[in-house]
Amino acid sequence: MPLAPLLLAVLVAAPNDAAGPPRKVVVRCGRLIDGSGAAPIEQARVVIEGDKIVAVGRDVAEPPDATVIDLAGATVLPGLIDCHTHLTMQMGQFGGEHETLATRSFIDHAIVAHRHAKATLDAGFTTVRDVGASGYVDVALRDAIDRGTIAGPRMRVAAMGVGATGGHFDESHLSPFLEFHGFSGIADGEDEIRKLIRTELKQGADLIKLAATAGVLSNEESVGAPQYTPAELRAAVDEAHMAQRKVAAHAHGAQGILRAIEAGVDSIEHASLIDADGIAAAKQRGTTLVPTLYVGAWILENAGDSIPANQLAKAKQIATLCRDSVRRAHAAGVKMAFGTDAGVFPHGLNGREFALRVQSGVPPMEAIEQATRDAAELIGWSDRVGRVAPGLFADLVATAGDPLADITELERIAWVMKGGEVVRGAGAR
Repeated sequence: MPLAPLLLAVLVAAPNDAAGPPRKVVVRCGRLIDGSGAAPIEQARVVIEGDKIVAVGRDVAEPPDATVIDLAGATVLPGLIDCHTHLTMQMGQFGGEHETLATRSFIDHAIVAHRHAKATLDAGFTTVRDVGASGYVDVALRDAIDRGTIAGPRMRVAAMGVGATGGHFDESHLSPFLEFHGFSGIADGEDEIRKLIRTELKQGADLIKLAATAGVLSNEESVGAPQYTPAELRAAVDEAHMAQRKVAAHAHGAQGILRAIEAGVDSIEHASLIDADGIAAAKQRGTTLVPTLYVGAWILENAGDSIPANQLAKAKQIATLCRDSVRRAHAAGVKMAFGTDAGVFPHGLNGREFALRVQSGVPPMEAIEQATRDAAELIGWSDRVGRVAPGLFADLVATAGDPLADITELERIAWVMKGGEVVRGAGAR
């Protein structure tokens, strides 16, 4: 039987167990890509007890009382990880940028966030790092998922992005007589930045997100001009690291990227215009780059008149340059992790990022590693997720074909397990 029909038959044949996961489960894999970078294992078995993996390999024993899920026609991988999402937003869902700002609040975003979480999980992303939300909605979403109240991926959240007055996180080109009330992520000067970071950590942030440069979907004239001084960046990193929290820096422009790396941030988000100095600094310091390639392609193909002309012009400027940046950084051996900026484009399309990375010179296996092992390392969860290995959470996904031969298979995840519970596809008894 051909591979795809076989997987379809397996996945449709048996419904999920609505009562919850069985105590013991065996997943039979046609081939297993375990996320470690090792060669695929043909006809592997994954033995699960509760929410954890207890054994992996070709010759492991199947407990006699285990439920067997037969994916013998499929490729099984670790649950995928997206290190740059915005699950509490969806660009355009409430109208244009200023219309949304004037007529909606963070409560509107909270009401629909569960849909974005479920779409992300169904796409095979069992863990995400959420890098910016209003009103601590991401903290509440994370906690609701952890309680089992709603379905969604495991989350590491940044709460509000920390940005400068008039910068990427601070809405500009509005009347100076307009006032917006609520929580603010805007801080200037070392003392204000430290106070804001302490407040965000108090409210439950797992990491800190900084706007080190200007951006695309904001009204600054430049896409990459620096927006914090080196001293301000160092203060932010010092404050976060003192609390054992990592720092992700939004940075498009070369000067701001270099400043952020030298300040000690843990990751550079986007890195669209990184130059040779930035690449060398990232390599020397071990800074992880989190490029987001698909978001630019999606904006150019779909945004049309939905974003202002000045923002569309910036998107066109960096859409191809960012792919060249990935090519140069990869050739230099810089660490990278998988990220997409989902929320600018519809949630659930995260897997489309893979093809653009491969087209930019990243081999398929490395692209998979960036979304599994390397992403887990960046978010500080290497002991929980990112590989199919004993002791880690039983987060698994399956696809009909071989993503090493056709990376777009990861756009068509057909079966998803999180913590030993099948959340999409068949869980045969």
